Amino acid sequence: MRHIRVFIYLAVAWLLAGCSGYHALYGKGPGGLGVTTALATVSVPEQHTRAGQLVRNDLLTAMAGSGERRYDLNLTVTEKTLDVSALSASNLHRKRYNLVVHYDLLDVKSGSVLNSGDSFSNVSYDVIREPVSDLEAANNAQVRAAQELGADLRQRIAAYFSSKQPS
Repeated sequence: MRHIRVFIYLAVAWLLAGCSGYHALYGKGPGGLGVTTALATVSVPEQHTRAGQLVRNDLLTAMAGSGERRYDLNLTVTEKTLDVSALSASNLHRKRYNLVVHYDLLDVKSGSVLNSGDSFSNVSYDVIREPVSDLEAANNAQVRAAQELGADLRQRIAAYFSSKQPS
């Protein structure tokens, strides 16, 4: 029994030794600069749509900018609402709000694109033919989708800063 326990401890130690290349996402990057410090230097330009502004606000709130602008995060936000289903016997309709963002992380000094990508969020909601409730449900779906996208974009940018040496 003792030999089995020793073997298990050695096997676990051997497996954990292979994990030395991993590090915490919000820890220090390769150059010693913290990811949260790098995120605080990202500026997100004003958006021209309500959905874009919601995504921008979520990003700015979570990244807590320091005022020193080293990076720009340009966003292209598109949105659409799709019918999912309708019950013919009632006034209940199911809709899906689709929010898509293309982002480019730019170095302010050089103007070069450091990282880019696309992300999306699909949020469903019900329309019950009550004007106030329907409007609130649609607004709530838009806010939830923007929060999901904000969280996803933060993680993507944090992963970039965690794996690259910020300039």
